[in-house]
Amino acid sequence: MQFFDDSLLPENQQPLVIQVAPYGPQWDASDSDDIAVSMDDQVRKAVDCWNAGATVLHVHVREEDGKGSKRLSKFNEMLARLREAVPKMILQVGGSISFAPEDDGQAAKWMNDDTRHMLTELNPRPDQVTIAINTSQMNIMELMTEADVAGTSLANPALQAAYRDMIVPSNPSWHEEHLRRLVANGIQPHFMLAHLSQLETVERLIRRGVYMGPLILNYVAIGGGAAGVNPADMMEFVRRTPDGATLTIETLNRNVIPLNTMAIAMGMHVRVGIEDTLFGPTGERMSSVQQIEAMVAIARVLNRDIASGDDARSIYRIGETYRNTDETLARIGFAPNRAPGQRGVPMRVAA
Repeated sequence: MQFFDDSLLPENQQPLVIQVAPYGPQWDASDSDDIAVSMDDQVRKAVDCWNAGATVLHVHVREEDGKGSKRLSKFNEMLARLREAVPKMILQVGGSISFAPEDDGQAAKWMNDDTRHMLTELNPRPDQVTIAINTSQMNIMELMTEADVAGTSLANPALQAAYRDMIVPSNPSWHEEHLRRLVANGIQPHFMLAHLSQLETVERLIRRGVYMGPLILNYVAIGGGAAGVNPADMMEFVRRTPDGATLTIETLNRNVIPLNTMAIAMGMHVRVGIEDTLFGPTGERMSSVQQIEAMVAIARVLNRDIASGDDARSIYRIGETYRNTDETLARIGFAPNRAPGQRGVPMRVAA
């Protein structure tokens, strides 16, 4: 991304899109009084986040016993209710879900990869499904401190060991097919990128015509196989992100507010919520709504506008698709592909 002499002036920045992840699937329902369990409470949580200023909702679903749901029908119910309760909010389903069969008849014909591809068949459709690119380690414990897990289920050594060895599977045959199905079903892929090599892979997918659409992404700074919290690494990712992309900063624990403050000042967008942290910058518990309110307060100090629902849909380019590779490269801000026999740096042709 380019920064001009006036790029840090708020009147030249897009309104701030606040993405919220309020459902915290890694936490046990007893870990926080901010965890919604019943369907009514989960929907109410979305309304509260919208009213606080969030315009993108990262969706996970719990069963009535508090466990994370793997039922397609439960997600469909949640999405239908959210469409009524927060009609202008961008609904973004977390792409880590592998659905499970709901009866013995389904179990007999269940196929492994297809359980993840079923995210593309949700009804009603979400606006987005998140997608990781390239299989990678996701050791969320690496940057956790004792204070981060004290008094929660993650203090359990056995659970820590499981999360320490967690892997995000996204081999090329899977993510290329998943991208194809998402686009075919009118769902925007939201790329969750953990480091620069994954951004380079996405660029190759675009240059080869595998994906044609807007580049909407999160920089995922959670350590343990993803980026860490060194601001220099974040700035290099920002520098390498093309100008037509939409970039949100995502991190964890007490790093959320400091890194997001930098993002707000530089004109990027932010993610908050108890999926990322139960705490504020000084170690006090903060609900998802309180974290949103903190982002709004910081933006107001910097005189940056907060995105409305319509603003967020425009900034995220919801509903846009592109006709071909050349258009995709141009709209995102990448240089065009090299023509046969062309030497030097390919340049965009002036209109």
